[in-house]
Amino acid sequence: MPAEYLPLVVLFIFSTGLSALVIVLGHLFGPKRPTVRKSMPYESGMRPIGPGTRRMRVAFYMIAVDFILFDLEVVFFLPWVVRARELGLYGLGVMGVFTFLLLVGFVYAWKKGALEWD
Repeated sequence: MPAEYLPLVVLFIFSTGLSALVIVLGHLFGPKRPTVRKSMPYESGMRPIGPGTRRMRVAFYMIAVDFILFDLEVVFFLPWVVRARELGLYGLGVMGVFTFLLLVGFVYAWKKGALEWD
């Protein structure tokens, strides 16, 4: 294993172990006094009316998917910014094409009405 990845592996193991430890300790030492009143669903201090699950409009899904897509694609800008001088004009051109494709996708979603909130 290359030595450059060792800190990353140590961080991953440490964070996974710490997360598991916190969850186990919460289950072991947390308060456990269930009552009927505590088990009831709570909504703004009122008893809920109707089913707990309702059909969601597609607009919620489309906005969420668009957010995830554009948010994750923006992550690709960070490595380019870090190495922009080393990549030179070729890197600038490739990032220009990438940005253009992002813009085309955004305009397409906009024209299709995926960003409309009725």
